[in-house]
Amino acid sequence: MIWVSQSCLVDCRKPAVVNVGAIFTFNSVIGRAAKPAMEAAIADINADPTILNETHINLFMTDANCNVFLGSTQAFQVIEKEVVAIIGPQSSSIAHIISAISNGLQVPMVSYAATDPTLSALQFPFFVRTVQSDSSQMIAMADLVDFYGWKEVIAIYVDDDYGRNAISILYDELYRRQAKAVYKLPLSVHFTQSDVISLLHESKSLGPRVYVVHVNPDPQLRFFAIAEKLQMMTSNYVWFTTDWLSATIDSFSPMNRTALHVLQGVVGLRQHIPESNQKKTFMSRWREMLQNGSVASELNTYGLCAYDTVWTVARSIDKFLNDGNNLTFSSSNKLNNTRSAGLQLEELKVFDGGATLLKDLLDTNFSGLTGQVHFSSDRNIVTLGYDVININKMAVHTVGYWSRNFGFSVSPLETLHGTEKNHSETDQKLLSVTWPGGKTERPRGWVIADDERPLRIGVPHRASFVDFVTEMHDSHKIGGYCIDVFTEALKFVPYYVPYKFELFGDGRSNPNYGQLVKMVADDVFDAAVGDIAIVKNRTKIVDFSQPYTTTGLVIVAPVRNPKSSAWVFLKPFTVDLWLLTATAFVIIAVVIWILEHRVNDAFRGPPRRQIVTMFMFSFSTLFKTNQEETISALGRVVMVVWLFLLMVITSSYTANLTSILTVQQLSSPITGIDSLIANTWPIGYQVGSFAYGYLTENLNIHRSRLIELHSPEEYESALRQGPANGGVAAIVDELPYVELFLANRADFGIIGQPFTRSGWGFAFQRGSALAVDMSTAILKLSENGKLREIHRKWFCKMGCPGERKKHEEPNQLHLSSFWGLYLLCGAISLAALLLFILRMVRQYVRYRRRQRKLCPPSSSVHHTTRCSQIIYNFFDFIDEKEEAIKKMFMQCEINPAPETPVSSTA
Repeated sequence: MIWVSQSCLVDCRKPAVVNVGAIFTFNSVIGRAAKPAMEAAIADINADPTILNETHINLFMTDANCNVFLGSTQAFQVIEKEVVAIIGPQSSSIAHIISAISNGLQVPMVSYAATDPTLSALQFPFFVRTVQSDSSQMIAMADLVDFYGWKEVIAIYVDDDYGRNAISILYDELYRRQAKAVYKLPLSVHFTQSDVISLLHESKSLGPRVYVVHVNPDPQLRFFAIAEKLQMMTSNYVWFTTDWLSATIDSFSPMNRTALHVLQGVVGLRQHIPESNQKKTFMSRWREMLQNGSVASELNTYGLCAYDTVWTVARSIDKFLNDGNNLTFSSSNKLNNTRSAGLQLEELKVFDGGATLLKDLLDTNFSGLTGQVHFSSDRNIVTLGYDVININKMAVHTVGYWSRNFGFSVSPLETLHGTEKNHSETDQKLLSVTWPGGKTERPRGWVIADDERPLRIGVPHRASFVDFVTEMHDSHKIGGYCIDVFTEALKFVPYYVPYKFELFGDGRSNPNYGQLVKMVADDVFDAAVGDIAIVKNRTKIVDFSQPYTTTGLVIVAPVRNPKSSAWVFLKPFTVDLWLLTATAFVIIAVVIWILEHRVNDAFRGPPRRQIVTMFMFSFSTLFKTNQEETISALGRVVMVVWLFLLMVITSSYTANLTSILTVQQLSSPITGIDSLIANTWPIGYQVGSFAYGYLTENLNIHRSRLIELHSPEEYESALRQGPANGGVAAIVDELPYVELFLANRADFGIIGQPFTRSGWGFAFQRGSALAVDMSTAILKLSENGKLREIHRKWFCKMGCPGERKKHEEPNQLHLSSFWGLYLLCGAISLAALLLFILRMVRQYVRYRRRQRKLCPPSSSVHHTTRCSQIIYNFFDFIDEKEEAIKKMFMQCEINPAPETPVSSTA
């Protein structure tokens, strides 16, 4: 009886009504779902006899109208009604202010929509959240970006507590995953169309094309509608959104789903709500409410959270009352002290049981529409994770799920609950995603440049060695070996790269290449193309491509060859010139013999004597000691031309041999870089080259010894003058320049081997993906032989420098220098020979006719003359001496033939 009476007393102390406040924006995507959901929850609670035991909850709803000031004043109005808890608000900015009020009055505040991660339990101990914090969502977003391998992101957010603090978490999480760049672009909370257009145009000037959009739910989808008009929903772009988009889409009626066409290819997150019978029943109930017009929006995840939030508050109040606690309020001394200030806050009461009710709230554990409702130590609800959704063809597809324990999976998170934690990269899976533009291939996610902002490429405006890079004065275009390599390599880059060349330097002297590289690092240029050496200090500030040519510093000095050769007399002529000259001697010997044989007794006699005479005569013309003289007119003409040719050849040979022997007598003390360092001779270097810094900093050569030179002509002049006459002892420069310098200068050469090893490459800003792709392209050029073709085009017009050095001796005379003279001599010799043959044929024909006329053969003999016999007789005729032929003519005239012929033979 005592127990019953005490229980009756306790029941009698339970209030009939408990006031609970709710602050949110009625006319919003979240509010239109949350308001009827909370009303349904209140109706269910008040109709359920198992909870609160006939104590009803009176829910006071006030409209914050998305205004921080209005929301804070509404909070005071609600608190004046002695509410024991406040549900909401949905705005994180309003939540910051009201949380401070609830802390002072010890009224627990339970929010189903304020996701700002800075609403912490330490600063706001009476703030409880029944929705996932954005800290979890941004970890999921960072994992999603990293899952597809993108390292550069543009984050667009509303510039308030909700946007700034969430993106700050995303920024940290992305860099924790080795992101290279995260660009943060804020939008006004009440942004306009012009604000979005301006921001998106600004984003185009950046390299990334991966966007993370974190704004407030917008039923008009203004942001993506503008992005579509700006041609930014194409296959070049990637769009990620936080759960504001899923909440917006879920609130659309089936008739409004056509608006999803602007979201083609967008990937977003949605709070994961496991399937349950309880959820299905409520969804059916919601559809009935839609049909009878009691709700104006489809149900989204925030509506489900709002329903469970009301039940969470109700269960905590039920436990609070069942534990025998009373709902009492008292005045605060601190608030009473404000009376003198005229603030009139003395009417606000402190909830005496606020701390106890807060504890009961945090101990709540039940199965709701959103799953199991219970809280962690940081006063946030414990949830499973997020769905990954993809909009394709105006439909929302779930392509996977994310949780902190398991990462990405294609299985619902509730099926993974309780299994062993596994977050390895190999087990991360998502279904195929359709990206903007309708493609399923992973987009590149960045662009180097576009047509509105082409790549700014710095090009050295050289004054010397312009074959490497120069400005074509007639067309003002940039050309050269390095430019050709760059343009050919771009053909192998798998994407479009708009660019424009910008000259660096005045063109009157070579620019400083170190400054050019630094301008790339300082973002004055996006890249630099030219004969840029890859050296250590430059690699610290920029990224270089694969070298497209090898180089190194070498020493150039006058050629010094103290070693003589027993065959030095052969060096003045090349082999082909020697062969032609020897052949000419033989041909002249034969021609003169033919022309002189009939008239000159010196060219007659036994065959052995004639052969000796023929060649002795030919070769003796070289020394002008021949005893025989030419008698025939044709022979004398040939000899005049031949002697003129011999005069030119011998004088050229003598001069060249003298030059070679003079050079061989010279000697040089320079044997390599060590001997150059050990002496005090002046050293030349090309202005603008890294050679100056290397010689002074690495080899410790005093600056006073270094003489800057601007052109190959200055190189040659300084080397010929020598250190004694104001010149230099040697020049230190890179191998490609030296090879070009030595291409047509045989008096100088490379001393020793290159004492540095490096290469020429293209410079890009640090982290530029184009540097990697250009390196791959250069390797392809090398493999298919295109690099060699480009090199031959520019530097092998007269033969490549390296090949000429292998096959030629310095100072040699070539056939190309004398071919005209040899051609003239050969033509005259051939003409003389033809005239002689024609004359002999005519004379032979006359002789035969006269012989037949004056000495006719016997008629009894049948004459048949063969062709071979005629030729034999012709050569016998030629072999006869000229005087003998004349006697034969005279004999036929003196002895005429008889009237009766006698038998005779020809």
